[in-house]
Amino acid sequence: MSTKAPLKSLLLTAAFCLAAAPAALADTIKIGVQPWLGYGPLWVAAEKGFFKEAGVEVELVNFNWDQDLTAGLASGNLHLVAAATNTTLVNINQNIPVVGILVMDEASTADAVIAGDAIKTIADLKGKSVAYERGATSDLLLNYALKANGMSLADVTPVPMGASEAGLALIAGRVDAAVTYEPYISTALRQDDKASVIYTAAEKPGLISDLLVGNPDWVKANQKDLEAVIRGWDMAVNFVRENPAEGGQMIADAVGAPMEEFEPAFKGVHLFTSKENAEILKGQYQDTVAAIGGIMIETNPEDITRIVPAEELLNTDAVLAVAAQ
Repeated sequence: MSTKAPLKSLLLTAAFCLAAAPAALADTIKIGVQPWLGYGPLWVAAEKGFFKEAGVEVELVNFNWDQDLTAGLASGNLHLVAAATNTTLVNINQNIPVVGILVMDEASTADAVIAGDAIKTIADLKGKSVAYERGATSDLLLNYALKANGMSLADVTPVPMGASEAGLALIAGRVDAAVTYEPYISTALRQDDKASVIYTAAEKPGLISDLLVGNPDWVKANQKDLEAVIRGWDMAVNFVRENPAEGGQMIADAVGAPMEEFEPAFKGVHLFTSKENAEILKGQYQDTVAAIGGIMIETNPEDITRIVPAEELLNTDAVLAVAAQ
């Protein structure tokens, strides 16, 4: 079984004490990522040389936690990060300067709630312990699932932890259920045949999506470099679609998943090229942002107090320029 490279660790605990001014453009653009299938084209673009072909040097830096990515961006150690739409909305609500430049992906069955054999539905979670990562996509999915079933977090025992640890906690019997994403879902199901998926993001299309995000001032000052990054992304998405075996293996290796788990899991993710961004940005994505904001205000009022309009969430200059080429 192929395994991903060891995750790099950055000591960024003091990042938010630093000024949020954008870092000067380095020779290499550093992009922070987590082991999520939807970010796969970034690894493919790096490995196949698509970023270089597009005219930019890119280094991918791996993390496990959303807050470390945000801290790296705030401190200037990273130029861009891959982040969920809901995470970006929380950051803006907390006055952290971020803006999205590309809608990367949307998940359906690749984000899910999994539980032991005694739990078959969301309603069965009442009074049970649930592992999930606060402020991340798992937080949004759990809150939406509970609300859709007439419940709230007050009806369960929250156990905050990283998505990479949640499935393991379920298998070890430390929690009754876990909210996580692929490849961790498939890993948990493979290791415990009594565990099963009881709810997925497919119940609310568009709920779970991801952006490529940067500091607004840095983004505004480096549009040509961002266009090159997006061209590299486009080449990688098209390569994966045209060469699913080779492209899929690269992504599986990057996230540490065996192909037998990766292939069914990847079907639960849709990737967006720049041209597809141009289409969904005609109104579809804006509607999704408003829906996500509404859910978050209702379920996590301590994290988000206002719905951020799409024009504040996104700087679409680079992606629309590439789409028009």
